Amino acid sequence: MTPTEPIKAGIPLTFIWPIKFYIYTTLTTYALSIITNNVSQVDRVWTFLPVMYSAYYALLPFWPSESPLPLFPFSPKGLSRALVNEGNPRTCLMLALQVIWMLRLSYNTWRRGLFNFKDEDYRWDILRAKVPKWLFQVFNITFIAIIQNILLFLLAIPTHNAAIIPPADRGLKVSDYILAFLSIVTLAVEFTADNQQYSYQTHKRTGVINTNDWPGVRIKWTQADVQRGFITRGLWAWSRHPNFLCEQTFWFLQALFPIFALPRLEKLAQGEITPLASLIPPLALCILFFSSTLFTESISENKYPIAYRAYRSRVAMFVPFLTPVWGWLLRLKGNKEYCDRLVYGNDSRKVQ
Repeated sequence: MTPTEPIKAGIPLTFIWPIKFYIYTTLTTYALSIITNNVSQVDRVWTFLPVMYSAYYALLPFWPSESPLPLFPFSPKGLSRALVNEGNPRTCLMLALQVIWMLRLSYNTWRRGLFNFKDEDYRWDILRAKVPKWLFQVFNITFIAIIQNILLFLLAIPTHNAAIIPPADRGLKVSDYILAFLSIVTLAVEFTADNQQYSYQTHKRTGVINTNDWPGVRIKWTQADVQRGFITRGLWAWSRHPNFLCEQTFWFLQALFPIFALPRLEKLAQGEITPLASLIPPLALCILFFSSTLFTESISENKYPIAYRAYRSRVAMFVPFLTPVWGWLLRLKGNKEYCDRLVYGNDSRKVQ
């Protein structure tokens, strides 16, 4: 480890409180899933847990050396004075961006009703029906409770790595301002994608078009859109999951803060933790999103076999720049006009 990160009982001092908190949240979410027979407990805390872990690292100078209450954050005795006594503008900037991320996701989760303890992600119910009961319970404790909570903790590793950077490199640099700007743009695009999906689903359910919708969402949905069953307009004409793309991009941008902060990558290569470790959490998140998206799309394709199959052929899963490539390949096969009619209807000329 680096000189700023002493070890106690094999655990870096900067990990002691987060690991305790992780154990508590894992046990609590698993117990609630058993008591309520609802496994969406981790989904409800997903909106703020990464920010809580990051806040611990960003605010290290403000925590007491001993916890006055159970689970109250503390800065263990033995931590470097550079960590405990000196503020870090980079970690504060990263935390501020994550708070904006949290507010966006919490708002979207709230309006979808997922903070209600009775509601459960529809995908879990479908998976529950596909596998034996005992296997689902194994999946619940291993993946839903343990692995997902580990990932939520790992998302704070970039903030941790920014916190242990030597004091001489903690001042904000041009790269920090560029990454902050790109993060805000990414969150704005993700918010627009969420709003377009919500607007479409609301119109599909009620038949009402909200003329006072958020900017970028005032789309005049048609009966053809409703009959298709899923959204293919706005950002969703270019990416099948623009919100997921932005989510992964945001955490990659977070990982770049500590990496670009150092003049040389070797500067933290004195032990086990290097700046490149910041890339592990977003890579793990990408694996999760890719696998869960495959499962989600299999459900959609079973529900809308012809139209959704055409949508998958015509529009890229995440990266919008690939959608014109898919269109070109379909044109070579002679299937582009057919897919465009199924996917875009009368708007097919707007996407090449």
